Amino acid sequence: MNDQAMHSATLGADLRALRKARGLTLTEIAERLERSVGWLSQVERDKSEPSISDLRQIAECLGVPMSMLFAHSAAPADEQGYVVRSGSRRPMGSGDEGLIEELLSPDLTDDFEMVHSTFKPFSKMQKPADRPTQEVGYVISGRLDLAIGTRRFTVGPGDSFRIRNEPYHWANPYDEPAVAIWVIAPPVY
Repeated sequence: MNDQAMHSATLGADLRALRKARGLTLTEIAERLERSVGWLSQVERDKSEPSISDLRQIAECLGVPMSMLFAHSAAPADEQGYVVRSGSRRPMGSGDEGLIEELLSPDLTDDFEMVHSTFKPFSKMQKPADRPTQEVGYVISGRLDLAIGTRRFTVGPGDSFRIRNEPYHWANPYDEPAVAIWVIAPPVY
């Protein structure tokens, strides 16, 4: 395995990918954190390890949950950057809305990310999302009500949908969980 593949599975690589996906410079993030550009650059290159407080501030600047920055499970060296085992998926978000998400992509260094989403029965998104992304979802099981822009849909097993830079909202008013796979570009988590 080459150094690039090894490095892509690190916290620093994910921080750099998230920063770039948001169009932010090292200087902009460093100023928000009240830290030096050199320090942030070392963090992104895995030469310096941020404290818990630093991670909290970085997550806030990048608009990601803290869990995303903590959950780097060590894969066997020959699998890093290539394989994500079902028991080693990185959890994302708090699950407060009834949505449990896990990262299927090995890391966030690609132009897209894949997410496994489980929508608990009788759960719904608290406020509509509106992000500069293109997203495609594929429903594996259950049903999900979607509002995309001004349109309303109910999708079920085998159905897929696309959201292109539009406000959207989801709800699972049904008595069984809904499970979907999402592809999001650029990565947002």
